[in-house]
Amino acid sequence: MINVGNDWQETFDIEQEKPYYKALRSFLISEYRAYEVFPPMDEIFYAFKLTPLEKTKVVLVGQDPYHEEGQAMGLSFSVREGTIEPPSLRNIKEELRNEGLLNEPWSSDLTRWAKQGVLLLNSTLTVRAHQAASHQGKGWETFTDNAIKILNADPNPKVFLLWGSYARSKKVMVTNPIHCILESAHPSPLSAYRGFFGNGHFRKANEFLVSKGMEPILW
Repeated sequence: MINVGNDWQETFDIEQEKPYYKALRSFLISEYRAYEVFPPMDEIFYAFKLTPLEKTKVVLVGQDPYHEEGQAMGLSFSVREGTIEPPSLRNIKEELRNEGLLNEPWSSDLTRWAKQGVLLLNSTLTVRAHQAASHQGKGWETFTDNAIKILNADPNPKVFLLWGSYARSKKVMVTNPIHCILESAHPSPLSAYRGFFGNGHFRKANEFLVSKGMEPILW
């Protein structure tokens, strides 16, 4: 059984008993045995372990974990220090610089964000090496959609950062008017110049948090 060590545990206990999750678990066992799968098994739920529900202030929705060697670490958009930065993360850093919020020294490991209340949530939490989207449609989306619904129902205001068409499709689940939704193009090189650069989302997120009496994120 999974133990995340915080107030997400109740959600995990409920989801683990559902048929879809049992099928997902069987699929993952066979995948990890037969193939190289990212992230490592003990890091699949790293985002939930680092960012308790009660402390979540920002939800940054990604799609798939990075699928190349040494990249995925259980946090959307994040890679370990010393790993070559993927293009999307480089563009995130560039937008932070443009907004005057880039904190030096910069680290590609976004654990510091997670510990401040930024839930770095991919919709699919695992992927087969070198095969993007290979674990989509296996049950992860049901699990993470349920997490978004729980975040939506939580009485504490949150900022939902939805970048790109896939993340923006999750908007329908964020119905609670206490939350702030910020949408734009994705930071990938294919779309960053179509609305990600200049979106001001990091500054806007902090302005919203401060307006609700919460500490801003030190990006």
